[in-house]
Amino acid sequence: MPPPPNPAPYFPPPRVTLPSGLEILRTFSGAVIFLEILFGTIVWILVASTQIPLALLQGWVMFVAVTAWFLSIVFLSVFLFGYANRIAVNWNQADFIFHGATFVFYFGAFLLQAATTSLHYFPRKFNSTTQETILSGREYNISIAASIFAFATAICYGCSTALALRRWRLNHS
Repeated sequence: MPPPPNPAPYFPPPRVTLPSGLEILRTFSGAVIFLEILFGTIVWILVASTQIPLALLQGWVMFVAVTAWFLSIVFLSVFLFGYANRIAVNWNQADFIFHGATFVFYFGAFLLQAATTSLHYFPRKFNSTTQETILSGREYNISIAASIFAFATAICYGCSTALALRRWRLNHS
């Protein structure tokens, strides 16, 4: 009986240009991913601290912020704990696709958060004689901060996309 075939030729080796372990935090990409996590945390804390006057808009902002935050932690953990060297994936391409898609979603979330902020002076009830606005003064300030941090987070994802594209194109050829 012949020996079983070696499975190694069927699985290509992983393509990784980012270092594993704590060394990833010393790269520009690692630092930007850390900023994505930090700013993303601030965004969803700020959005959650308001009364959510427009659930449809801010619900999407919360979904994008929490999902991107969680996936960024998972992505960074893959490199911190060295799993990138064990999983046969083109990590440069995966990095580009993940950050590119997340940039698009986060920029959309920023636009929705800014739209919610811009509705500050609209009355809460259109047929009411009271002057209660959609956002109180405190919520308006929190919403401004959430918009600014959502924009900063989107910029971080955009920078990660550019760095990932550069790495992918340099190692693709």
